[in-house]
Amino acid sequence: MRDGIDRRAMVALSGGHLAVDFASGSVPALIPFLTDRFHLGYALAAMLLLAATASSSLVQPLFGLWSDRQGALWLIPGGTILAAVGVGLAAVSPFYPLVLVLVLAGGLGVAAFHPEGAKYAAYASGRKRASGMSYFNIGGNTGYALGAFVTGVLVAAVGLGGGLIAMVPVAVVAAALLWFAPRLGELARAPDLGVDALGQDDRHAMTLLGTVIALRSVAWFTLLAFVPLWTESLGHSKAYGNRLLFLMLLAGAVGTLALGPVADRVGLRRTLVVTQALVAPLMLVFVYVGGTAGAVAVMFVGVCVVGTFGVTMVLSQLYLPRHIGMASGLSVGLAMGIGGVAAVVLGAVADVVDLRAALTVSAIAPAFGVFVSLRLPRPASVPRRRREPIAVD
Repeated sequence: MRDGIDRRAMVALSGGHLAVDFASGSVPALIPFLTDRFHLGYALAAMLLLAATASSSLVQPLFGLWSDRQGALWLIPGGTILAAVGVGLAAVSPFYPLVLVLVLAGGLGVAAFHPEGAKYAAYASGRKRASGMSYFNIGGNTGYALGAFVTGVLVAAVGLGGGLIAMVPVAVVAAALLWFAPRLGELARAPDLGVDALGQDDRHAMTLLGTVIALRSVAWFTLLAFVPLWTESLGHSKAYGNRLLFLMLLAGAVGTLALGPVADRVGLRRTLVVTQALVAPLMLVFVYVGGTAGAVAVMFVGVCVVGTFGVTMVLSQLYLPRHIGMASGLSVGLAMGIGGVAAVVLGAVADVVDLRAALTVSAIAPAFGVFVSLRLPRPASVPRRRREPIAVD
């Protein structure tokens, strides 16, 4: 099989991931401005994030199943353009219910892209699966960070119409992906992932991994929904809150590049356990210490959570070797969607008690995830050895 990474294909896939997650990352940046426009409480504000995550995450396994059964390369450019249209129009919609519908539509575009994009990224990765998935995910993580930052800046400068302007580059990338699709199609004609053809799906292991991701996502999506609102409650401006959100996401993007090669060397499971154990204490520093230490802590939360997206994606594909599209949908979609639902529940807690209590409760979930991650088994189907095996311990 190919030892190296197909760089042209990976650049295209990572660029598409950047674009579609740019649209997705714009939603948290829009929340404070939409909160003011429609006079929303914490729960209704979190509902906007739930609308985005429910459609972009919870339905991903269905797109993954579609991908596994018959393939659907057109979902890569098609999902990207739908994400741009949905989020762009949501920013300028005059009615809150219509905003929710459009955010849902944009999220469906995000959901359509990810399983098919992750499958082709696996084809393009060769033996360096964790590194390859890191390159794929660096696009998405960078895009999410840029979406939150650029959209926040544009909306602050020109009003909510800036959200529509921000989606223009996403539409341009969708057109480029449509042009490049035949080249990507060549990867699927003879894909060799190096996985034993007799490998069986390990659903129990996938359930454990999904539980780890879901518990981690409770903390993550609570931060996405409430970092700007929390900093604003401390007397800072909306711009400061969006900058901190951007730094958290940018740190995650940097962590993606760092942790992929680390996981290839020291092991996927070891990397996941260590980073999972750090999330809860870092969140508590952010909430209770604050200041510069809190800002640094929340950036390292980004490193630990976002930086291991590639690790969990590779593990999911190794646990479900016969259904790698479904595996990608589960690891990126369903389990993380649960975090979006939890953010709404914690928004209600913030309305009844206060935001500090909600953030504190959200920090407890990833601590439980540490114990679950320690039970993750070694994948039964691992790549055949040619040069170096993928480190899974």
